[in-house]
Amino acid sequence: MDAEVISAGILREVLETGAVSIHEVRDRIGRGTAHLLHESLRVKSFPSKVDVLDDESAAALRKFCLTFYDTRAVVLDLALKLDMMRHLNYLPRYQQQIVSLEVMKVHAPLAHALRTEFLSLELEDLSFRYLFPYSYLYVDRWLRSHETGSKPLIEIYKEELLQSLQDDSVLADMVDDILVLGRYKSRYSTMKKLLRDGRKPEEVNDILGLRIILKPKSGPDTTEIGEKACYRTREIVQSLWKEMLHRSKDYISRPKLNGYRSLHMAVDVSKNGQARPLMEIQIRTTEMDMLAAGGTASHSLYKSGLNDPEEAKRLKAIMLAAAELAALRLQDLPSSNHKEMEIDRRDRVFRLLDKNGDGRISIEELMEVMEELGAPGDDAREMMQLLDANSDGSLSSDEFDSFQKQVELMRNLEDRDDEYKAMLNEKLHLDVIAGLIPATTEEPRQ
Repeated sequence: MDAEVISAGILREVLETGAVSIHEVRDRIGRGTAHLLHESLRVKSFPSKVDVLDDESAAALRKFCLTFYDTRAVVLDLALKLDMMRHLNYLPRYQQQIVSLEVMKVHAPLAHALRTEFLSLELEDLSFRYLFPYSYLYVDRWLRSHETGSKPLIEIYKEELLQSLQDDSVLADMVDDILVLGRYKSRYSTMKKLLRDGRKPEEVNDILGLRIILKPKSGPDTTEIGEKACYRTREIVQSLWKEMLHRSKDYISRPKLNGYRSLHMAVDVSKNGQARPLMEIQIRTTEMDMLAAGGTASHSLYKSGLNDPEEAKRLKAIMLAAAELAALRLQDLPSSNHKEMEIDRRDRVFRLLDKNGDGRISIEELMEVMEELGAPGDDAREMMQLLDANSDGSLSSDEFDSFQKQVELMRNLEDRDDEYKAMLNEKLHLDVIAGLIPATTEEPRQ
């Protein structure tokens, strides 16, 4: 991130509290930072452009955001969203779920689209943790069951491999630098492979992963030297662990259609009779890594007499994104009988609570209903404070409808979590986790 992004990240909360104005930022720091702050506030509010966050509207929002907003503002918003997700414990349970659902459907895929994988993976895992706490803990417990000591396995293997690579004199003659990155498979990705893809636990082979990035010595034949260094590195890996040949891929000699080049290996790291998941290893040069991160040039598009393919692509993307979002915002009431019945049911409940028919539920009306149910008046006041979004002392039909949707969302998520928990328990053969485990349980960082 550049200086303007960092400055905007520091100032956005200050701006939102009213301690400084956008004009002051422009005059004292610069137009670039002021523009980025303005853009980041627009990005922050873009999920409100749709009423219901289903798969279709989430996809449209992502396209709209990537088309109309400054990419740096999107990255800034994602970083701030990640910080918020790391400190979500202070919110009530239902708000944790609402925020996490938005992050899972909109922000995590946005981070993936921008190729900020570290943001995407952590956003997914944090959302998973709040949306499906029992399922998260089952997967987390299974992943941690492969550990044997206080030091994470991935760090042990990473250090062992790096030392072997640095000690090899043949490789040292080919490269100036060696970088080894390690990662655990995300809990959300693991759950998807176990449940959605129907894999058995022993078939989830890339729980552990290492990526080796080699910087070949500069010269007229740098590319050729880099390729030789990758194959030499593969030989060193083979000397450390047993390679599973059926899972090896050589994308250097046979690149993918998009130009992606790398060596992929899976190795058996089991030791002293203790079985462990296979570890995935990727080997590439710095040039190959940059290509993998940035992608190749897009296909040319020539539409409406435009000569510049990039301009044609940009205009087409804007047209599609705007059309999709407009269609979602201007669509008629859902035609599904089930949804129409649900809307009608909510409306009837509101009318029953609105005893004087003025279109709002007052605290007196709410207290009367709560007392009829045997609940004390304090419960009514607490509920009013929770649901009264504009703090005017009464509930509008919109506020009440939002509350109904929140209740329905929480109930559906809890049911789904119970379903996932049962499926994971059957696959992973873990003891049932007794008692209520809060979603706010702190996760030790690796």
